[in-house]
Amino acid sequence: MLRRDTDQTSAANGSLPIWRDPTRSPRERVADLLAKMTLEEKIAQLYGVWVGADASGDGVAPHQHDMSNPDLDWHALISRGIGQLTRPFGTAPVDPALGARALARTQAEIVAANRHGVPALVHEECLTGFMTWGATTYPTPLAWGASFDPALVEEMGRQIGTAMRRMGVHQGLAPVLDVVRDYRWGRVEETIGEDPYLVGTIGSAYVKGLESAGIVATLKHFVAYSGSRAGRNFAPVATGPRELADVFLLPFEMALRLGGARSVMHSYNEIDGVPVAANADLLTNLLRDQWDFHGTVVSDYFGIAFLRRLHQVAEDDTGAAVLALTAGIDVELPTVHCYGEPLTQAVRAGLVSEELIDRAVCRVLEQKCELGLLDPDWTPEPAAVRELGHHAETDADDARGTINLDPPESRALARRLAEESVVLLANTGVLPISNVRRMAVVGPLADDPAAMLGCYTFESHVRSAHPQVPPGIDIPSVLEALRAEFPETKIEHARGCDVRNDDRSGFPEAVALAESADLCVIVVGDRSGLFGRGTSGEGSDVPDLRLPGVQEEFIHRICDAGTPAVLVLLTGRPYALGGLADRVQAIVQAFFPGEEGGSAIAGILSGRVSPSGRLPVSIPRHPGGQPGTYLTPRLGQRSDVSSVDPTPLWPFGYGLSYTSFAWDDVRLDGVPINEPVETPVDSVVELSLRVTNTGHRLGTDVVQLYLHDPIAQVTRPTVQLIGYARVTVAAGESRRVTFRIPTDVFGFTGRDGHRIVEPGEIELRLSESSNCPRFSVPVRLVGEVRRLGPDRALVTTAQVSEPVAAAGQHQGEGLAE
Repeated sequence: MLRRDTDQTSAANGSLPIWRDPTRSPRERVADLLAKMTLEEKIAQLYGVWVGADASGDGVAPHQHDMSNPDLDWHALISRGIGQLTRPFGTAPVDPALGARALARTQAEIVAANRHGVPALVHEECLTGFMTWGATTYPTPLAWGASFDPALVEEMGRQIGTAMRRMGVHQGLAPVLDVVRDYRWGRVEETIGEDPYLVGTIGSAYVKGLESAGIVATLKHFVAYSGSRAGRNFAPVATGPRELADVFLLPFEMALRLGGARSVMHSYNEIDGVPVAANADLLTNLLRDQWDFHGTVVSDYFGIAFLRRLHQVAEDDTGAAVLALTAGIDVELPTVHCYGEPLTQAVRAGLVSEELIDRAVCRVLEQKCELGLLDPDWTPEPAAVRELGHHAETDADDARGTINLDPPESRALARRLAEESVVLLANTGVLPISNVRRMAVVGPLADDPAAMLGCYTFESHVRSAHPQVPPGIDIPSVLEALRAEFPETKIEHARGCDVRNDDRSGFPEAVALAESADLCVIVVGDRSGLFGRGTSGEGSDVPDLRLPGVQEEFIHRICDAGTPAVLVLLTGRPYALGGLADRVQAIVQAFFPGEEGGSAIAGILSGRVSPSGRLPVSIPRHPGGQPGTYLTPRLGQRSDVSSVDPTPLWPFGYGLSYTSFAWDDVRLDGVPINEPVETPVDSVVELSLRVTNTGHRLGTDVVQLYLHDPIAQVTRPTVQLIGYARVTVAAGESRRVTFRIPTDVFGFTGRDGHRIVEPGEIELRLSESSNCPRFSVPVRLVGEVRRLGPDRALVTTAQVSEPVAAAGQHQGEGLAE
């Protein structure tokens, strides 16, 4: 089919139209193309199309069965062009080579059908890797937070982005920058943790990696989605301006400024009665005018239509489209509902200005320009198809299996991140395991590869609905990994119980195995799934923080056998462990550690890997009452006027090692600390310490820097994280860690709604965890109250010196052996 584009004549004569000329600026090119487009062609750039989405009701998006539109006329749609293609790889299992060929054909069809020859932008999910059949599945984001390793997360993001771009994908719907506020929320597993600084630094690193590979990173869910009442998905949010600014918004600002993200996805929730999808104060005034964001704002799936269907602030789809476009949403995803004919009618009727259409279209086309989609040498064939060579022209059977999206280097990275993310919570000396001749490995997740996976993995999210399709990747279970790790040990297994139901018929077999073993490894936790089909995951919220089903009872029964026991938790959220901590000899926590998680856990148990993970969320003591995070003022802590004690069993930042570390020689601006130091409210201070490995093996410590602000014009968290550093030290060696701290990071939102730095006394606490400081350094900030602008410094930088042999014995208390 020939394109009906008048610019084709000039191209044939050897001259390029301005919008095709890569030597022109994106703004010039887009202005030229925009002037040639009809209203219908413009609006066509403002929505995605989801081909092949399931309307059966067992879908992968909220209300997908309600929102599917089987009457869409594909050929009529592409005659006007299409803004985006939704998940051509992540909707159903498809061999990568066949999927890449199909995408190339689809793009060629779109280009040929619309008169300007503009291709579609392609997006996919990528929260734990490129979410398609056969691609590497990395640990879930909560595990990224447990690693406290932005550099490694950035490397992962780069590998994910490289795989996606090679397959013809342009945009990734990740990372999730929601800050955990209630552990009962099902999507805790998708978050990075309960601290905005940790979420912001780790999330920014992932964005940098993804963007460096040419993928548009999409920050979600903007904003306060995780602040829902009672931890329920989609529930209303009641948050004040200070919590919104200092907790929920901070990671997004960091990921935009430090990571360079080019897209933002609005959240489903309302804030104080106003749905975010219709909130111009957030999507335009803050995001655009104050933060100077120039990328695209995309809707969460069906989020614009939900303005009518769920929020009930619009009378019809036309009204919803007007609200969303006016607020600042540029693109409707996943498929066209409100931004098609309803939006066209709204413009024709004068309900919305065509200038707002042009505003959104310019943002979309400028992004396509940045991605090379408007260049004259653009080809619909992604790099993977070009790499196939003659295979690209052969039949499907010959092409199948020719693209490997899970190469050894990606698996090695997945294993390294998994190893760094495992947290050792308790150990009386049974770990690392040695001299065990007979081991019992029991529990519902001991021999379950799916136990390694969160809900936004392809295996859980999509392939679970296609049981006839084989797994696309190898995922060793804990049992398999332990048998590989301990080939000389007799290892026997029994499930004992299920994750969810109350069947206890398997208890006796598991107890008998435990009684006859030298050591018992108990593997329990979550089964991730969507909308109540799991115990964790999107829409799988819980009323309290007890382990699901009869798993806690099962653990007690195993412990009654008297055999030393190691508890391994594979979960998407923290569970209350107050009744279990004294029953077992060691506890290991892993947050859905991905395809190499089993090997990582086995390595921790054997001692091949020294544990270095730290908790990105606190571990509660009690299952009910007040699930809350460590970011609380004094009134949120234990007191004499309440019978409920919210003190966690293990706090944010906690984790043990197999070696010990001494900290000493603390210096502020190069000088040993003897008395409070004065510094201006607009300065930078350097705080350093020496970390020495006083144990007998290589290990990694995580030095955490917290701010304590005892007196302020508004209540402040007792402590809050403002810096951290992973420090790997060989036995008998020392390394110096230096934090460069801009006073901007001491800022908070004051009474007048502006972010300020106040003069007065503060403490900088060098800590093992949020409630275990080793050194408190008093600092006096001097000067006038200082208002911070949008260019303020956001992070504390950390530098770790080269190792040197420890000179003599240093004072300091090491982590428990």
